[in-house]
Amino acid sequence: MTREELRSLWLNRAVAAEMAQDPDRVIGLARENLARFQRIHAGRSAEHWLKRWEWILDQGPELAMETLTSPAPEASDLRQNSPFPGALTESQRHAVLDAFDRSWRQRVR
Repeated sequence: MTREELRSLWLNRAVAAEMAQDPDRVIGLARENLARFQRIHAGRSAEHWLKRWEWILDQGPELAMETLTSPAPEASDLRQNSPFPGALTESQRHAVLDAFDRSWRQRVR
């Protein structure tokens, strides 16, 4: 995985943790974002990934959490078109990114 793919994975693991605690809130937010993104990206390449996310969310929180935390290439592509902005507070997001940066610096020494 590239640094950016791994960074995204870390963030999405935190989103999955939020989903495990409050699936209705996180999935509801993702559905609202999807509706907005689908209007914005109609006819563009992102539309394919947004429809895939819609299908995943229809399957329930287990598949959504699995997708958010999977290192598989398709999951990585899906995370690049994530419907989960807003699932983490800014404080949570910064804490994850800071932890990732510390871990990355230790890894590349």
